[in-house]
Amino acid sequence: MSAVQLLVVATLVLVHLFAGRLRFLDASPRSSWLSFAGGISVAYVFVHVFPELQEAQHELGETFDASWLEHHVYLVAMIGLVVFYGLELVVQRRGPDRDEAARERSAKAVFRLHVGMFALYNTLIGYLLVHRVEQDLRGLLLFGFAYALHFIVNDHGLSSHHRERYRRRGRWILAGAVVLGWVVGLATEVSEVAVHVLFALLAGATILNVLKEELPEERQSRFVPFLAGAAGYAALMVTL
Repeated sequence: MSAVQLLVVATLVLVHLFAGRLRFLDASPRSSWLSFAGGISVAYVFVHVFPELQEAQHELGETFDASWLEHHVYLVAMIGLVVFYGLELVVQRRGPDRDEAARERSAKAVFRLHVGMFALYNTLIGYLLVHRVEQDLRGLLLFGFAYALHFIVNDHGLSSHHRERYRRRGRWILAGAVVLGWVVGLATEVSEVAVHVLFALLAGATILNVLKEELPEERQSRFVPFLAGAAGYAALMVTL
């Protein structure tokens, strides 16, 4: 077990547990720091994850007959994006309820769906920290830094949507999901093909989760900080 792996897991857990205390992120219009963090997450996906998907596609092409489908791994990434988009629409588009009891039941159901969706997402991140991320110091730190900032953005969105319910239970569930994925990764080993598929699903879901926080008009996102985060982190990764 890598000590750096453990450090990354601990950092991601602490982000979920304490991100809600970063009160300066609650600014209106949207905090520049959230847009900056979103830009870094996008840069990580496009500069680091996509090239790895290309490598995964090559290995999958050697495993399967590629004549029926040219871009297996990119299709899986698209599926990851579409699935998370569909679940997000279900969460956002619940109809009006007629009485307080019905509103409370609806809010609880939406909370379970939303947190359950992100718990699976976090479990996947913890698992792939063991089986897909480059295990050298550079690879682990780039992954940890990018996803720590990504978790801050996710936490802010979930906390704004579910408020006290998320602060009481949701953040603990998501923090535990990272640890669960990491422990399962240490205890089990699946085929290289399965790892590529899981990694592609994560890439698609990450793109969706970043853009859904930045693009809606009501977010009042900041383009310049977003651009600074994306350009700065991309330049750092290219340099390294």
